[in-house]
Amino acid sequence: MDVIANQLFAGLSMASILLMIALGLAIIYGAMGVINLAHGEFVMLGAYAAWALQTYVGIGILLALPFVFISVAVVGWIVEKVVVQNLYHRPLDTILATWGIGIILQQTVRLGVGAESRFVKGPDILTGNTEIGPLIMSNYRLFVIVFSIAVLAATWMLMTRTEFGMKLRAVIQNRGISECYGIEAKRIYSITFAYGAGLAGIAGALITPLFSTIPTMGTGLVVDAFLVVIVGGLGSLIGSAAASVLIGEATAIFSIVINDTLGRIAVLAGIILLIRFRPRGLFPTETRR
Repeated sequence: MDVIANQLFAGLSMASILLMIALGLAIIYGAMGVINLAHGEFVMLGAYAAWALQTYVGIGILLALPFVFISVAVVGWIVEKVVVQNLYHRPLDTILATWGIGIILQQTVRLGVGAESRFVKGPDILTGNTEIGPLIMSNYRLFVIVFSIAVLAATWMLMTRTEFGMKLRAVIQNRGISECYGIEAKRIYSITFAYGAGLAGIAGALITPLFSTIPTMGTGLVVDAFLVVIVGGLGSLIGSAAASVLIGEATAIFSIVINDTLGRIAVLAGIILLIRFRPRGLFPTETRR
């Protein structure tokens, strides 16, 4: 029973990481209809930005988060302006272009920093564990869970309770009419893409004490994040939250019952069955037409 409780906590911790990565994907696809295959590299850039700030400037992870968000968001803004903005309504071209951008970013980091694994120290204030009966919870993982919930709430508020969110929803519903009312759709798209990239960067920074920081670290994570977005419903924030918990906990449970490899296969099989009967995901939403 003790093992199950601790494994479920580990699954929840993984779910919080997937949620932050998937939020950016869900926002970008929901608003722009863009499948961004370079999203994993934005996660990687966030991790390396946190490492660089800690190594060369002496700034810890917590203080580095705003700088990481801004720096990766700027990269995302440039990518959208230079490449993605010219490929709207051409989904296959967008997929190929963002895949190529991801490879370029990986190789740039490999050439500039090196391919060896980098270590980032977690914040001293969050060292140690919190014990509740048989449950032993890492304080840092608890922080990541709480932080991911805060990011979800802030993103929901941004999209539903602000002027920017209102303009974004108008562009999603009908770009032509919204532009007639003076809304600059290109500007909205650029900010949305940059925000999604910034969220990925924050996720990358937060996982540096938990994962190896290497140029290819984002590849596996973004695959799981895509599964979260598909299961939750394309463009749905609440769906992404529910799907991240579902996939994270299912992976943890199957890892106990069988093993990690077979557990992974079982989770993928379950996702395939779910998509068969609910092709639009758990919480489908209207996407860009």
